[in-house]
Amino acid sequence: MKLYETLENQLKKENNFVTDEGELKKWVVIGKARNYDPVLIKLLLENDTLKEKFFVEVEGTLVFKQEEFITFMEMKNYLNDSYTQYKNKVGLTIDGKYLKQRNEVALVWPFKDCVLEGGQSKEEQKREEIFFNEILAQDEITQLFEPKVLTNAKVYDKNGKQEFKSFTRDAELNKKRGLPEDTITDNLIIKGNNLLALHSLKKEFAGKVKLIYIDPPYNTDNDGFKYNDRFAHSTWLTFMKNRLEIARQLLREDGLIFVQMDSTRNSQIGTSELPYLNILLDEIFGRKNFIGHLHWKKKKQPSFLSRIAGIMESILVYAKNESKVEKLSIESISDSNKPIINASNPISEILIKKGIRVKKNIDFIKKGKYTNRSMVIEFIDDIKIENGRTCNDFRVKSNFRTTQENIDKYVEEDLIFITSNLGLRRDVSDEEKGKSKAITDLLLNWGQNQDADNELKDLFGLTRNDIFNNPKPELLISNIILSNTKENDIVLDYHLGSGTTCAVAHKMNRQYIGIEQMDYIETVAVERLKKVIEGEQSGISKRNNWQGGGSFTYFELKKYNETFIEKIAKAKDSKTLLKIWEQMKECSFLNYNVDLQKQEEHIEEFKQLSIDEQKQHLIEILDKNQLYVNLSSMNDKDFEVTEEEKQATNDFYQIRK
Repeated sequence: MKLYETLENQLKKENNFVTDEGELKKWVVIGKARNYDPVLIKLLLENDTLKEKFFVEVEGTLVFKQEEFITFMEMKNYLNDSYTQYKNKVGLTIDGKYLKQRNEVALVWPFKDCVLEGGQSKEEQKREEIFFNEILAQDEITQLFEPKVLTNAKVYDKNGKQEFKSFTRDAELNKKRGLPEDTITDNLIIKGNNLLALHSLKKEFAGKVKLIYIDPPYNTDNDGFKYNDRFAHSTWLTFMKNRLEIARQLLREDGLIFVQMDSTRNSQIGTSELPYLNILLDEIFGRKNFIGHLHWKKKKQPSFLSRIAGIMESILVYAKNESKVEKLSIESISDSNKPIINASNPISEILIKKGIRVKKNIDFIKKGKYTNRSMVIEFIDDIKIENGRTCNDFRVKSNFRTTQENIDKYVEEDLIFITSNLGLRRDVSDEEKGKSKAITDLLLNWGQNQDADNELKDLFGLTRNDIFNNPKPELLISNIILSNTKENDIVLDYHLGSGTTCAVAHKMNRQYIGIEQMDYIETVAVERLKKVIEGEQSGISKRNNWQGGGSFTYFELKKYNETFIEKIAKAKDSKTLLKIWEQMKECSFLNYNVDLQKQEEHIEEFKQLSIDEQKQHLIEILDKNQLYVNLSSMNDKDFEVTEEEKQATNDFYQIRK
């Protein structure tokens, strides 16, 4: 047996060295080796082969060859193929270690992050702002990934905000979709750090999510996601890796993840993150599970680029288990409600027979010219309408993309209608419905002509400067969801932003989970979903004949040290920060390395730092294992968990008293 196999089999005898999936926790073992852990030493000595390899006798005493053992653990399993060596050449190493070898966790605290009310307008982009991030080493992480206590739970339905009573677990629905009968069937919107929220979802949703779509920060230096080191390449990779690893655990065996990214160069690091993301996904999901690289042509052409103006974005698609995934396709209905006028064709006149539908509550259309999405249509005759249908034949002049023969056919099959803004469109025929077509890797029409800025503007009455920097249109997300899900499948987006993924999933009758850390989750995503329930008609609503309805449950991870981080981020001056420091001494958890006495001795030096440096220092000395209240601390009086919070938390994790 090879040496590494011998070592692995021996180490797996210790449960603490093995993951839930039966894999060896190599970096836990390496950490133990660095500390001359007695359990590890004993295991190695019990095997003659390992004893001979990793120990040397010095005057009758066996001495552990620590460095040789650690080097073997690090290198033996990672330098065994050309692909691994290639990854080293292209930069997937940090400080000489492969990314897979590193167990650090990237935590981030932005002042703003694609924010509507707090920083993503054009004026605010001109300001120099510092975002904080911190990398935690493996030995600093003890309780970070524990499930968290839930707070502020509430339900939204057609009657508005309702008191939360319990999570719904529809046994019949779960039977139909092949999930355990006690799986939560509510739509969920979660406020909190997305990494910690994902880990809190693990017990309930591991292996149950059919599709994940994320539109993460691109790290282009132009996406509003800037940190104190401009979110360095290594930090970004760690940030993505942490979240993708737990996301993979949440996917079903036949599940897919779609990760959107652009190819714009970062002015600091001089390259795009796209190729590194591709390799990182190879690392986490396995190269054999790479499904494809989709190219989406976006509507807006950025003006800030000086060399190549990027009009394409990429969507990398990976499976949890490629052999379980069916062919990706979308129903032809995705092409429904096509306009039948086109500005590129010659102007011509057609006759419309009476009896077509009118999508507007009116009883008369006066003859004249009307503009529909930059295309002019002229009604040559007045039109009388009763009960939503035309009562007379009428003539129309425009740039038609179809023939009189087709128009007659559409009228006979009741496929043609007048839109609410007096344009002409056609529905999909019964013959077309149910048909599907394979998706292509060039998504020219997947929302290219649908302006996501206008969707948000229409929903919230915003000006252009208030809009998110890079929102995605509902049609794009709709087609992604259509490609690999059925009704009631679970869709997850843990970079929720303006809430497009959940809004679309709601209109398509998919269960959804959305996660967002920033306060605008309440002012934007929640408000958007409330409008969806009311029956708003933006995006894909008309195409899907959306009439409103449904519900979702909102809750937050209960904060502890995170509260101080938010106070620090909002502080405007040093005086305020010093007051926060006094509060931190009284009731926060500080990093075990912090010497309070020395901190006080050098407080005058602290005052001489810039306000950004003061903020960074105070954030760094907080214990990150206590950002939110851990489930194990729920009954600790110091955390003041209410009975309502305990009830919601126990219900979510199915803890029986």
